[in-house]
Amino acid sequence: MAVHPEGTPCWADAMFTDLESAKKFYGEVLGWTFGDSTAEYGHYTQASADGKAVAAVVPPMPGQEGQSRWCLYFASPDAAATAEKIRRHGGDVLMEPMRVGDFGTMCLAREPSGAVFGVWQAGTHEGFEATAVPGAYCWAEVFTREPEKADAFFRAVFPYRTKDIVDDAVDFRMFEVGEDTVLGRMRMTDDFPPEVPSYLNVYFTVADCDAAVAAAGRLGGTVRFGPMSSPFGRFATISDPQGADFSVIDITTTEGELPRIKDA
Repeated sequence: MAVHPEGTPCWADAMFTDLESAKKFYGEVLGWTFGDSTAEYGHYTQASADGKAVAAVVPPMPGQEGQSRWCLYFASPDAAATAEKIRRHGGDVLMEPMRVGDFGTMCLAREPSGAVFGVWQAGTHEGFEATAVPGAYCWAEVFTREPEKADAFFRAVFPYRTKDIVDDAVDFRMFEVGEDTVLGRMRMTDDFPPEVPSYLNVYFTVADCDAAVAAAGRLGGTVRFGPMSSPFGRFATISDPQGADFSVIDITTTEGELPRIKDA
């Protein structure tokens, strides 16, 4: 597989205090299997769907304990240069670029409206080995109350073109790399509690949204939204038992017409 183009979501991981419980939950909800882990890399454990690498789970390092959350990484040919652009355009670098053996170089950042994300410069680990198939990453959206800040930032840091959905009821922007739409941005409305900060929501593909939601409920997860059918698929948002939010989507079950879009 070729290295993912700059600005393309290329990997996702999450820290869990109870790693074995997380493996059981995601193994049943998303069908993941898990590789071996070693202390050398903090027991970082790769998850696979149908033999393809799709994500990773890891226990927190001492002092990093807290609510679990998924982190999405964007591909960069030069993590240090991307970190400089992040600073220059109003973002915060939360973890300086750090080489991870021969696997690649990572850093963590926060865009000006508050959403946290990662940057990955590939080495031997190039990122997702599969997308948009059951168990694999499919899509992500930035939820923010300050879309102007987020929009300007992402356009400046990554080589994105932008398009907007034409709908008076929603403020939704799409970011494109080449011919591919790779990221969405949703303006948060008053429906969101004021204490909820800007965040990045990751979608994983499932064969049956309702079955995935039912499995999550049996295993102690909480449904935050849906299931709901849309022109893009049937989806739901879930909190896992350790508090990490994510969405599942069955992209084969669609309803309604695709929205009109315009250049932004």
